[in-house]
Amino acid sequence: MPDIMARILGFQCVACAGELPPCRTPYACPACGANLQVVYDYRAIRGRISRRSLARDQDRSLWRYWEVLPLARRCPMSVPQIGWTPLYSLPAAARELGLSRLFVKDDGRNPSASFKDRANAVVVSRALELGEKVVATASTGNAASSLACLAAGLPLRTVIFVPQTAPEAKIAQLLVFGATVIAVRGTYDDACELCGRAAREYGWYDRSTGVNPFTREGKKTAAFELCEQLGWDVPDVIFVPVGDGNIISGIWKGFTELQSLGLVDKLPRLVAAQAAGSAAVARAVEGDGVVRRVSGRTVADSISVSLPRDGLAAVAAVRRSQGFAVTVTDAEIISAIPDLARAAKVFAEPAAAAAWAGMKKAAAAGRLRGCRTAVVLVTGNGLKDVASARKSVGRPHGVAADFGEFKRLVRKLDL
Repeated sequence: MPDIMARILGFQCVACAGELPPCRTPYACPACGANLQVVYDYRAIRGRISRRSLARDQDRSLWRYWEVLPLARRCPMSVPQIGWTPLYSLPAAARELGLSRLFVKDDGRNPSASFKDRANAVVVSRALELGEKVVATASTGNAASSLACLAAGLPLRTVIFVPQTAPEAKIAQLLVFGATVIAVRGTYDDACELCGRAAREYGWYDRSTGVNPFTREGKKTAAFELCEQLGWDVPDVIFVPVGDGNIISGIWKGFTELQSLGLVDKLPRLVAAQAAGSAAVARAVEGDGVVRRVSGRTVADSISVSLPRDGLAAVAAVRRSQGFAVTVTDAEIISAIPDLARAAKVFAEPAAAAAWAGMKKAAAAGRLRGCRTAVVLVTGNGLKDVASARKSVGRPHGVAADFGEFKRLVRKLDL
């Protein structure tokens, strides 16, 4: 605990800016009920982390940024590599879209195949340090499978609340890793409400997005990685798929911390890519800034949210970065799956493909004029939702085990 307190000044409300002193895990602002974020003593940390120290660090994982994580010790649990995911350069696609440089960061390469491993690495580690026994979360699938994966084999029980409509592949992951799965007959928002009440009733550690301020801490590490991987050349614009909004708020926090630590001198514009049927954040960004409930209907289950749990911070991130929001239809999302795969050799789930679709839509509308470097964040692997991927492509060509019939097919296909 003393090591943490040496770095953390406390918590700040994302709405009213009210401050709380350091404590175990505050779930909401006592004054207004909004989400909280961790505030560090950047002057104290500044002497411990630098471009030079990071260049010497051979740890290719998010633990290389331990000095700006809310944990008592580095790499507190034995897990596979989390973070330091590949960043792919796409010169051909960049030329086609009129960009100097275009990159895709593939966080589907994390242990549970999603970006959410970043958040759960920190949350699970914090739960262990606090001596928690049960961790609960509500999720459309990725946060849940990630939590179950990283808690597997540890002295932590996981209770997962998911909407009954969650893809089978994600449910299978949960069960394989040993989680107790509660399939809620309702929406993701219903699952969130049930999880929160259960955590309060039984004293479980609540990992749920937005509610637990430490989820944002893990997610911000992607910003640190991007800067390092690009040789400290901050990208002009980053496209982020948005559901609850916690990823984009985390990315923004990461970049502002990099600036506070003197590691970068400029900030990127952030673009919130949302499904048209689940666009609460986009509407708020383009409107009066108030996040209101929407239908939450989209094929992209990972960003299917009626009332974003970190919506206020997400809207603030987009606006403060001088970014914008873009909405894409389900048809555009589905089409983006093979388009991204063929451009970047990355198989993305629908939510992640939404960021690619949003980038192409923004480029076509002329919203990237003057942009030199763009990054698209891929947050989940396509194997998590094969059914949606199949909708984006044709069917295989059937043939009998007869070479003559095969030859006729070859002629038909002009192979």
